[in-house]
Amino acid sequence: MNNNTFKAHLSLFAAQVIYALNYSIAKDLMPLHVQPLGLVMLRITGACILFWTVSVFIKTHPLEKKDFKHMMLLALFGVAVNQGFFIYGLSLTKPINSAIIMVSNPIVVIVFTWIIAREKITVYKLSGLLLGIVGAMILLLFKGSFSFGSETVVGDIMTLINSLSWAVFIVMSRPFMQKYHTVTVMKWVFLFGFIFFAPFGTADVLAIKWSELSAQVYFAIGFVIVATTFLAYFLNTYALKTLSSSVVSMYIYAQPFLATLFAMLMGKDNLTPIKILSGCLIIAGVYLASMKPPKKADA
Repeated sequence: MNNNTFKAHLSLFAAQVIYALNYSIAKDLMPLHVQPLGLVMLRITGACILFWTVSVFIKTHPLEKKDFKHMMLLALFGVAVNQGFFIYGLSLTKPINSAIIMVSNPIVVIVFTWIIAREKITVYKLSGLLLGIVGAMILLLFKGSFSFGSETVVGDIMTLINSLSWAVFIVMSRPFMQKYHTVTVMKWVFLFGFIFFAPFGTADVLAIKWSELSAQVYFAIGFVIVATTFLAYFLNTYALKTLSSSVVSMYIYAQPFLATLFAMLMGKDNLTPIKILSGCLIIAGVYLASMKPPKKADA
């Protein structure tokens, strides 16, 4: 593993740590303090400001005119639809349902990369995908009960749309991450995302009673904007410069395991053989998916 590959894997792991911490830090924000669409609007606006601010201090190549339409598409799938449908869908279904539906994301990414990017589906990728699915499902199914029914169907469908949109974003964004600096792509993606989402989330932001929020709530909102949005997007897309879309998406299986790990560290959960097995399967799955088939020797 070369230095760039190691940095890419480290970036993805750090992003999953942020997502796992987010479950504990931001779980009580909605709808008590902020409405779902208002929180999405805060995330997009904050990340947009941060990426544009950082771009001032980093030497980057300007975006070519022909690529602006691609940035708009990435903003639609990767920001507006992805975040909006996930947050709103989560409010209409059970968290366990959303987690299980998101297991589909790497599957969709591998199919999309095969159809769109003509990326080969290797035995390593399929084996890693299978191990990751099994590991995540074992942990999720033993964690709590779930059910797909009429009372959750709208939220479940919205979560599925979220999963599909993120898969499209991961596949479509990779060529541009390799062409431009990560910050260059993300500042335009979030600017267009802000424009797309402003009509839906502005009213909920204006309705927030800021003077009544506690310091803990301010910290949680700040964490969601700076860490869960700005840093996590940067880390995920940075990894696309080196790793394939399918490998990047595979890291989603680490989220439930890391969330459980943090819960154990805080004394809210216990270590069990099932959790150890799940973690081992997920780690093995990511490792296999990132392996490249051996090159054939010249005759």
